[in-house]
Amino acid sequence: MSDQAVSEDVSEEFEVEAREKGGMNGKKLILFIVLPIILLLVAGAGVYFSGLADSLLGKEEEEVAEEVVEEVPIGPAVFYDLPEMLINLTSGNRRSNFLKISVSLELQSEADVPQVEAVLPRIRDNFQVYLRELRIEDLQGSAGLQRLREELLLRVNAAARPAVIQDVLFKEMLVQ
Repeated sequence: MSDQAVSEDVSEEFEVEAREKGGMNGKKLILFIVLPIILLLVAGAGVYFSGLADSLLGKEEEEVAEEVVEEVPIGPAVFYDLPEMLINLTSGNRRSNFLKISVSLELQSEADVPQVEAVLPRIRDNFQVYLRELRIEDLQGSAGLQRLREELLLRVNAAARPAVIQDVLFKEMLVQ
């Protein structure tokens, strides 16, 4: 072997070692590039969701605190009595359970009565479908009755739109 061949072999070895030590391997790439980007994203999300970025983004506190309050005209209450309903409740055993319920709707104004009467079959259907899936355990206690009231109010408002029903009042409720 000549001196030139040996020097070429040595220089190739140094180049290989230099490339291995000087290049970015996977661990360095993750440590110096990916990790700081993830940390910045997490910190930015934390600042945004905590509300600290609202002042920087141009939202004023007045706009954030301002809520639209719907004015309800003060006047005599208007009630509309729904026909009495008898519903077969869902039960896991062979014994049938029934719910006899009589409900009154509190309307926003007298002008809503014809709108409610026009969609009365839809209101009854919405009530029947929901009530049929209830179990006796769902109706127990004041929390159960409050959930029932809220669900019925949601369903009647969806069916009677644009009429506004303010409340669902129980006149009679019998579980057998």
